[in-house]
Amino acid sequence: MSSSLFSVPQDHLSLFKRKKPDYPNVVDFLHLKKEEVARATGIALSSVRYDEKIPKDLAEVLFQWAVLFNRVAEYYEGDVYKTNLWFNIQNPMLGNISPKDMIRLGRYKKLYNFVTQSIEENKK
Repeated sequence: MSSSLFSVPQDHLSLFKRKKPDYPNVVDFLHLKKEEVARATGIALSSVRYDEKIPKDLAEVLFQWAVLFNRVAEYYEGDVYKTNLWFNIQNPMLGNISPKDMIRLGRYKKLYNFVTQSIEENKK
């Protein structure tokens, strides 16, 4: 999935600096450990880093996560607490799994599609 498919919404969560993801803040938003990031992205634990030498594939996924987090924040009118709560509680529409767990299990694309579809349906 290309970054171009993920247009950057308003940055309610301060996850971007100069239109680039602030990688440590993206990961910290859900308090994910390096091991969880490695599992979620399929990138070797030894390759997980958030500096200028970040692997391209990891940078792409973290960009997508930052967009996803901000899309949910946009729905909650920028409320960081409500956004974080939404990611951490079980959701019956997701099979009683939390959105955070979906991300940890590498299902962020499915979650992104769910969020996008839900937001579109709520606009109608």
